[in-house]
Amino acid sequence: MLKAWISAFRPRTLPLALSCIGMGGFMAAANGFFNATIAGLCVLTTLFLQILSNLANDYGDTKHGADSVHREGPMRAVQAGHIKAAHMKTGMVVFSLLSLVSGLLLLWVAFGTEGMLLFILFLVSGLASIWAAINYTAGDKPYGYAGLGDIFVFVFFGLVGVLGTYYLQAQQLELLVILPALVCGFFSTAVLNVNNIRDIKSDSLAGKQSIPVRLGPAKARIYHIMLLAGGVLSAVLYVALNFYSYWQLLFILALPLVFVNGVNVWRKQTSKELDPYLKQMAITTLLFVLLFGIGQIV
Repeated sequence: MLKAWISAFRPRTLPLALSCIGMGGFMAAANGFFNATIAGLCVLTTLFLQILSNLANDYGDTKHGADSVHREGPMRAVQAGHIKAAHMKTGMVVFSLLSLVSGLLLLWVAFGTEGMLLFILFLVSGLASIWAAINYTAGDKPYGYAGLGDIFVFVFFGLVGVLGTYYLQAQQLELLVILPALVCGFFSTAVLNVNNIRDIKSDSLAGKQSIPVRLGPAKARIYHIMLLAGGVLSAVLYVALNFYSYWQLLFILALPLVFVNGVNVWRKQTSKELDPYLKQMAITTLLFVLLFGIGQIV
């Protein structure tokens, strides 16, 4: 049973959750605002939210028919009968509460009683994150089935994740930090796109109108290249506008992995062939963020 739950947490997606928090933390450190306690609580809260999203996705796709005999990706826990649907719903409640408690503690440490307005604004953002994690596929009208998943991933794993982490530590925003946030937004959406290209057949049969289902396989691959290019160009533009050391170009070492992902998503046609590049893109995103961030603080 424990093994089934760990599998349902989908550990290979967790590097992606850490990427946006890491980017925000690196940018805070580069500008002299790093706070280890706040950064740690950001990591914990984001991991809880990512696991919640994965559990909701497992439950929701089985409920709405995307996880069926036609699905060629890895079998999910509810679909396979390893975890009962009722137990999965309980797991969703548990991780919703963990996300809420961790988020409240984070906001208390960051703002205390003096920043009550900011506390409330970030609380609303946190509640929106919980809502988004659940309703991607598990709600009565899941937005993932309407093809809106890419927008939500771009916003929450890019702009909200990076800028929120930065602001919680710095108590202010630096305009140029938007560019590293775009890096995470583009790359995180690319991870989702690999997943959706892989599942295009089963999603189409289930009525899940993901971007690849709407665009078709060929155009979805062009879209993927555009996402990868957007992430790389955002990083290049940030360094160009804020250059002070050649160490800032350290992220170039991760470009071959970005290239490998683009080439293989372009060439591979079967779900089985594409599946490894979902994990590869998540890890590439984290490595890119680490190299990019280290380059800003060395």
